[in-house]
Amino acid sequence: MSNKIIMTADDSASVRQMVNFTLMNAGFEVVEAVDGKDALSKLSKTPVHMLITDLNMPNMDGIELIRNVRALSSSLKFIPIIMLTTESQPEKKMEGKTAGATGWIIKPFKPEQLLSVIKKVLG
Repeated sequence: MSNKIIMTADDSASVRQMVNFTLMNAGFEVVEAVDGKDALSKLSKTPVHMLITDLNMPNMDGIELIRNVRALSSSLKFIPIIMLTTESQPEKKMEGKTAGATGWIIKPFKPEQLLSVIKKVLG
């Protein structure tokens, strides 16, 4: 599964580091974004195979980011997007799904849990 590029958007440096470490150990390339705005601008320049985003971020939250990504271009309309968040309320999950999220992982996460979801959605 080499050369798959995954973007991770999270305003927490420690979370980005942990996700980054987990993904790179599994052979993925990682593009980091510090919030939704940063992610959107990087997505317009960098083709990615998947997006992992936090829900609560400054400037643009995860739901807004997903809506923007889904509206951005045909190449990004169908990429898997995983919400990685501390939020577990059903209505938040519903909002994420409606926006176009593919999956939902609650923080704190186990690396193997993250990787199994990624393998599932990336095939």
